[in-house]
Amino acid sequence: MPSPSRHLVDPQLLPLLETFPPLELSTELLPLIRCMPPRRAASAANIREQVDLESHTIAGPPGAPEVSVFVYTPRAKRAPLPCILHIHGGGYVMGSASGMEAVHRPLALDAACVVASVEYRLAPETRFPGAVEDCYAALRWLHAHARELGIDPRRIGALGESAGGGLTAALALLARDRREHPLAFQHLIYPMIDDRTCTAPDLSPYVGEFVWSPANNAFGWSSLLGAAPGSADVSPYAAAARATELHGLPPTYLSTGALDLFLEEDLEYARRLMRHGVPVELHVYPGAFHAFELAEEAQVARQARRDSLLALKRALHG
Repeated sequence: MPSPSRHLVDPQLLPLLETFPPLELSTELLPLIRCMPPRRAASAANIREQVDLESHTIAGPPGAPEVSVFVYTPRAKRAPLPCILHIHGGGYVMGSASGMEAVHRPLALDAACVVASVEYRLAPETRFPGAVEDCYAALRWLHAHARELGIDPRRIGALGESAGGGLTAALALLARDRREHPLAFQHLIYPMIDDRTCTAPDLSPYVGEFVWSPANNAFGWSSLLGAAPGSADVSPYAAAARATELHGLPPTYLSTGALDLFLEEDLEYARRLMRHGVPVELHVYPGAFHAFELAEEAQVARQARRDSLLALKRALHG
């Protein structure tokens, strides 16, 4: 069968696309996939020398296990610094905070901030609300220990990609509603925020062919929810697009690719945020599929990384 969307892929992204093998997630394959090494190379020695890493074990949600948080601090910057709480992606079923060091060290340096990354529990072993409550525990801990961590508690924001973006959006809702530990901003990179995409009857024929497919999306959401996605009673703290009230959420950066499965749910969420008076910076990158920014030399990927970093600097430093 001919590809419906390959002709739309940015030619500079095709080499990256070839490195993603066709993969359909399953319970049997998941342990093997989790053992695969990170796609990103280790940080250069000069970057490791400029950014300190501390590993902390913190109290988890009530009645739940402790949570690991990795804190990256630039040595040359004077405290207090703004802070990014980073929530990794992986379809709610894979990925790790510890495997993101090659991202976190340069980010702390480039954005002149502390980066804290939370090792939340994965599905299907842990269903909703385990992951988002782990993230909330990390946010609570950052606020409680801001002075000793050298963090300005007024400038703590959250960043996440894919499922990490979904957890970031859910965390922003939770922080708003609990009124305990505010977020200064939410930075969402092709966020996975709507389980109803799995059952949408009129999904664009040009999205979701590459990297993160509808089948994998259904597996991820089913694993998180413990039920078939698309039902009427899914919590907005699981799927942020289910929230009916978006007033009072923090300023939002949202980016996605034009060929990403999450394109339409992300555009709709951005539209609704703006209708509720939330400041939104929205980017859609043509010819781009899920995880396209991993292409080191492609112009569209470089632009996306540059846009993201500039927005983070504005949010962190004003």
